[in-house]
Amino acid sequence: MLVVTLMFFILAALIYSFSVGLSIVGIITLYTTQVASWGAYLLKRNVLAMSFAPRDNHEAQVQFALERGVPAIIGVLGSIRLPYPSRAFDMAQCSRCLIPWASNDGMYLKEVDRVLRPGGYWVLSGPPINWKTYYKTWKRSKEDVKAEQRKIEELAELLCWEKKYEKGDIAIWRKKVNAKSCQRKSENICESKDADDAWYKKMDTCITPFPEVTSKDEVAGGELKKFPARLFAVPPRIAKGSIQGVTAESYQEDNKLWKKRLTVYKRINRLIGTTRYRNVMDMNAGLGGFAAALESRKSWVINVVPTIAKDTLGVIFERGLIGIYHDWCEGFSTYPRTYDFIHASGVFSLYQNTCQLEDILLEMDRILRPEGAVILRDEVDVLNKVKKIAGGMRWNIKLMDHEDGPLVPEKILVAVKQYWVGSSGNSTSSDE
Repeated sequence: MLVVTLMFFILAALIYSFSVGLSIVGIITLYTTQVASWGAYLLKRNVLAMSFAPRDNHEAQVQFALERGVPAIIGVLGSIRLPYPSRAFDMAQCSRCLIPWASNDGMYLKEVDRVLRPGGYWVLSGPPINWKTYYKTWKRSKEDVKAEQRKIEELAELLCWEKKYEKGDIAIWRKKVNAKSCQRKSENICESKDADDAWYKKMDTCITPFPEVTSKDEVAGGELKKFPARLFAVPPRIAKGSIQGVTAESYQEDNKLWKKRLTVYKRINRLIGTTRYRNVMDMNAGLGGFAAALESRKSWVINVVPTIAKDTLGVIFERGLIGIYHDWCEGFSTYPRTYDFIHASGVFSLYQNTCQLEDILLEMDRILRPEGAVILRDEVDVLNKVKKIAGGMRWNIKLMDHEDGPLVPEKILVAVKQYWVGSSGNSTSSDE
């Protein structure tokens, strides 16, 4: 455990030394170990790390991480793209994750490259790094691990990653800021123009191209402000007109709207924004306005962008927030009772002709902790249907008028999941 703790301190110090002047906010930790302790360490320093691990020998790690109040999901590097847009993360980190980076024509490393922002960092600790010291412990030949590291180095060069550091068990690469600043030796560039299309899409063995730039110093995709200024600055995807129907002016109006709405929410439930609701989910995040208005070290928000809604997840990451693509007709990649507070605006109207409302509500109930809270915002006809179903799930429910008055057809449903076992006679919660 002492070795692991020292590793966290070393990695944190390296992040600081390499990232001075940059905006290191979103980090993806591949195959989280030690109960996402590195993510917890960074969270104290206002750095969001999204950890994930598969349901195998890592099974409990994701559950433990969420119980600690650290962002994590169940996930795997297999044959399908990660559920994130391109250029999402400032850093990707893999500690003893045992992923065969050099296999399958470097497909897994190329997927990391897809989600890594230009100028971002790739941190690798564990096999094959420091193979001269550990090859016997790993029960592998010198030639085997040496060849594996050489292949990783070659792949990194093809991806326009520059090695910045290697000492002991840690190696760090930095992705170039644009295509003009490197000379690729490969012609295997992906032809698809939509690198953000990730839901049930197969991973590619081709290399995701950098966005076009006009000069060697320009950051591909747009330069980001330092956090927290970048939280409300106009994201590059919006400034460049990449999100249809969204302008800089409408983005600023959306921010004002959600600040107003959050003020109303806090009057309804005074625990919002406190440590009582640590793990928060927005089921239909839009531009991330709710999470930005709520931003606090006391909580974090997973911003879900439904796959049938407008793709705004890239904007959310550019704001320094975290999120994921998901189809609410399916189960969410988490364990039961892992979120303290769920917010959903327009989700049931969005899905009412796609899947059953009760299926979505049952999934919400599964992932919501007992005595966790829900705020739904939707059309009154839809919320009346939701209210009827949710009442049978033993939620305490209250339907309220819109903040602008009773004549507005959109209403607000507030609910609290009761703690109960077996029957209502065994409930430990008040029905008030």
